[in-house]
Amino acid sequence: MEEEDIGEWVLVRRSTEKDLWNPSGTVGDGGGESSEPLKVTFGGPAKHWTDAIPIGNGRLGAMVWGGVASEILQLNEDTLWTGTPGNYTDPKAPEALAEVRKLVDNGEYFAATEAAVKLSGNPSDVYQPLGDIKLEFDDSHLKYTVPSYRRELDLDTATARISYSVGDVEFTREHFASNPNQVIASKISGSKPGSLSFTVSLDSKLHHHSQVNSTNQIIMQGSCPDKRPSPKVMVNDNPKGVQFTAILDLQISESRGSIQTLDDKKLKVEGCDWAVLLLVASSSFDGPFTKPSDSEKDPTSESLSTLKSTKNLSYSDLYARHLDDYQSLFHRVSLQLSKSSKNICVDGSLRRDNHASHIKESDHGTVSTAERIKSFQTDEDPALVELLFQFGRYLLISCSRPGTQVANLQGIWNKDIEPPWDAAQHLNINLQMNYWPSLPCNLRECQEPLFDYLSSLSVNGSKTAKVNYEASGYVVHQISDLWAKTSPDRGQAVWAMWPMGGAWVCTHLWEHYTYTMDKDFLKNKAYPLLEGCTLFLLDWLIEGPGGYLETNPSTSPEHMFVAPDGKQASVSYSSTMDISIIKEVFSEIVSAAEILGRNEDALIKRVLEAQPRLLPTRIARDGSIMEWAQDFQDPDIHHRHLSHLFGLYPGHTITVDKTPDLCKAAENTLHKRGEEGPGWSTTWKIALWAHLRNSEHAYSMVKHLFDLVDPDLEAKFEGGLYSNLFTAHPPFQIDANFGFSAAVAEMLVQSTVKDLYLLPALPRDKWGSGCVKGLKARGRVTVNICWKEGDLHEVGLWSKEQNSVKRIHYRGRTVTANISIGRVYTFNNKLKCVRADSI
Repeated sequence: MEEEDIGEWVLVRRSTEKDLWNPSGTVGDGGGESSEPLKVTFGGPAKHWTDAIPIGNGRLGAMVWGGVASEILQLNEDTLWTGTPGNYTDPKAPEALAEVRKLVDNGEYFAATEAAVKLSGNPSDVYQPLGDIKLEFDDSHLKYTVPSYRRELDLDTATARISYSVGDVEFTREHFASNPNQVIASKISGSKPGSLSFTVSLDSKLHHHSQVNSTNQIIMQGSCPDKRPSPKVMVNDNPKGVQFTAILDLQISESRGSIQTLDDKKLKVEGCDWAVLLLVASSSFDGPFTKPSDSEKDPTSESLSTLKSTKNLSYSDLYARHLDDYQSLFHRVSLQLSKSSKNICVDGSLRRDNHASHIKESDHGTVSTAERIKSFQTDEDPALVELLFQFGRYLLISCSRPGTQVANLQGIWNKDIEPPWDAAQHLNINLQMNYWPSLPCNLRECQEPLFDYLSSLSVNGSKTAKVNYEASGYVVHQISDLWAKTSPDRGQAVWAMWPMGGAWVCTHLWEHYTYTMDKDFLKNKAYPLLEGCTLFLLDWLIEGPGGYLETNPSTSPEHMFVAPDGKQASVSYSSTMDISIIKEVFSEIVSAAEILGRNEDALIKRVLEAQPRLLPTRIARDGSIMEWAQDFQDPDIHHRHLSHLFGLYPGHTITVDKTPDLCKAAENTLHKRGEEGPGWSTTWKIALWAHLRNSEHAYSMVKHLFDLVDPDLEAKFEGGLYSNLFTAHPPFQIDANFGFSAAVAEMLVQSTVKDLYLLPALPRDKWGSGCVKGLKARGRVTVNICWKEGDLHEVGLWSKEQNSVKRIHYRGRTVTANISIGRVYTFNNKLKCVRADSI
């Protein structure tokens, strides 16, 4: 690598979609741009993993700790999992299924729950850490000036930076993960010539060995265990799981400095001006159906080839390519929120603002993000909401790109051999929530791995459906992994016996179509997967009493009920979530068939016959949505899951306009559930309240999330945020980060293919003025909204590829607008079109 002294970067933004429209006059201070720098800041080096900075390129990830005398970059590669392709069938299942169904039919729900354990399968495999880059600096760094220390993640550039001073020398480090060049790049420098000295090595908790080659590279080769739980690997073990290679390339300033090899495993740098480290990694994983032992992929060769492709690129070249790639996604959406100068009450009246902020806006650059989280309950800083919203978008770009694996329970970031819940994909809310922001927040490409993953699941799931349930199509249960596991999890039926995971993921296919209007995608990708899912659902439904079709056995994810005999059980028939998901899939395939001219297909006729025979969503004696087919007593009314509200969001069968009685029952359900719960439950509640058009309660749940979690006392917390803005269950789960971004978008814009609802759940007394630019609505329309003092100011709409007719709704007023390709339309606060410009 060639390197030059590039001095200070001057970033010149290229125009993006959101730049096509600007409001007239001023709204807040930014006209749509964030009112504060989008930076996550820290007051010192990380003490816990959740204090470290996450960076990623979709496939490779790192957690940057920011230590001074000793630094760690903890590494991940998204295909490093335990195990090998599995057999996800159970020939004994049909007999057990018949037994469970008979017990359910007889109303013996406790016995059915006990018997359903026979339908359980094996656990998933486990996501593994790649290893660590370890940097050791000399003892003089221990004497750094504490006030000089800075550590930050700049969301605008997807760059982690650390700086501190030792005497009169300032040391700086910069880290980013490049998607175009598939490297994690680091630059370390000192402000005085020859001031930089350190030792670097690679290590891993997995079976591995490392060595230095003749070109200042450390090559680490290793293996994942071929089964779980991960054994303590001894030196002479030779596991036959996924093989991997990581290579760390080191280059230093040409004018001064030296590199030595220590113990054939470390590189020692002395007296240089700067150093650049490039980390590449590959594995032998060749798809979920190929055994690692049969793989022809050579991870060492692939890694060396990746490095070779960067040979003629300087660090500044790599950084420029990284920025161009990342910002083409990140800059599509901007959000600026500010409190009203008059402070508007929920009812629209005005009151004087006597509320003083604990932290001034001018202090945001020097006060750590952790301190801002602590202060949120007092100052309710809208800029921190902007930051968390954009952080979710940043994480999705960083952990899910075309061609990568699907984002797991921790995205791609994991330090443990045995992470919580195996960091596996959970399909009863968590995996789906990971992708909720991809469409409304204008990151549709980031959802591609989900559809690739569903294609793999459909292959294994067809075997599971045929053998376990003697059904056609394919089935996926509650938990999966790299190998596209489709059988039930081990253990109790309350979580393991839930065959609706694949069907829920299938709803994302139709959502992708409604946002993009991509007919080729609908025909070639979505419809075949919807078809297979529908075939299974039709076979899974059986005749029940009263002419209805029912699912049996059926659970409401992870939740028990009190059966009529007083015993707690989880297995019955036709849980509300089962039927809600089935209704959604059936409606979607009928709509897709109409678009594709397949109305007369035999499958569609079967669906049309089945639709009116599905149980309606019903209201319980206490006025809430019934969670099960019978009005069972709920032993845990504050349960974390909100499964019976699927039809409100992300489904579409409960709406304010069409089902007001069910919406009132949904509101009662949310009150009954309460505010407490893990992070993902909190963000789901935000979205649910938003779809009830209840801004006060939606914002209450926004505020509820801003609770700083102490990693040493996690057990005392429910939900909350860590100092690096990772969301907590606790422990860390990434789903709520994505759920938050999606929920905020739903507060500002909701849509159908024909309808557009502006500011449906805007907390006018909290975000009195603001502007959001670049959000997407169904029908392939880009939406920009600015508001002042709690009232709509202007709206900008356009579509680059699709003519559309939109009914625009705002506070009881509705207008119909024709949106033509290539035109930007501006509407005033009365929804009158006042301008139409060419793109």
